[in-house]
Amino acid sequence: MGMGSSNFVIRWVNFLTMLLALAVVIFGVWMSTHHDGCRKSLTLPVLGLGAFIFIISIIGFVGAVKKNTMLLWIYLIMLCIILVAILVFTVLAFIITNNGSGHNVSGLRYKEYQLKDYSSWFLKQLNNTNNWKHLKSCLVKSEDCNNLAKQYKVYHLNPECYLFLCIDSNVFNSDFQTLKQYKMAKLTPIEAGCCRPPSECGYPVINASYYDLSFHPISSNNDCKLYKNSRAVKCYNCDSCKAGVAQYMKTEWRVVAIFNLALFVVLSMIYMVGCCARRNAAQSQSKF
Repeated sequence: MGMGSSNFVIRWVNFLTMLLALAVVIFGVWMSTHHDGCRKSLTLPVLGLGAFIFIISIIGFVGAVKKNTMLLWIYLIMLCIILVAILVFTVLAFIITNNGSGHNVSGLRYKEYQLKDYSSWFLKQLNNTNNWKHLKSCLVKSEDCNNLAKQYKVYHLNPECYLFLCIDSNVFNSDFQTLKQYKMAKLTPIEAGCCRPPSECGYPVINASYYDLSFHPISSNNDCKLYKNSRAVKCYNCDSCKAGVAQYMKTEWRVVAIFNLALFVVLSMIYMVGCCARRNAAQSQSKF
């Protein structure tokens, strides 16, 4: 690649990444203004990422404009470090998320999850008391379980309905259809694991947020004892909830890993163009 074209590409790429870095920093500042501790925990990483990208972009931009070999060397070294970090993170992400999947339950469309199926790294993080205390507080503040209850207002049928003696058959049909819709709903891993007891407990469904806990559970699973109808308790202390969070994290990490692969390819191309710009700058300086 010629000197003019390589410098042109590096200048504009780094100018655009500077704008992107500013947007990331502004987003981080916006997050810091929210009082939600779950969002605030991401503020420093976001601000740090934006500042790091901005510094690298300035070095690359000035190096290309001034045709400064030293600045371009620093730019390439930092870019190489980023490439290695992305590659290592992506490989680890695929390894960590290789285990774990949902289990189909007869009569239900959604899956249920078991913590023991996931990698030891997930087990260590989710079984850590401090980590789970923070995650649980975020889950309680979220509207996942509350929205589920509003969406599926399921009512347990009275005995007369079972004997087909309902006074109002329309009520029977409506309730029965709503119950069927709830069972056939495609719940998220967190909704399936944290908002309801495991199906093996056998608790009768009163509605999507309330189960008949007077019924003696048919399973020895400890989650059956931990589940409460209270909105602040639910199954947030259950292993099934931790498994649901693990499945959610697994899905998110896979998406990030795939994005990182695409980013790695793009940055590798920029790195090669940067190498051309550095070589051309060195040749230009050697003529004087």
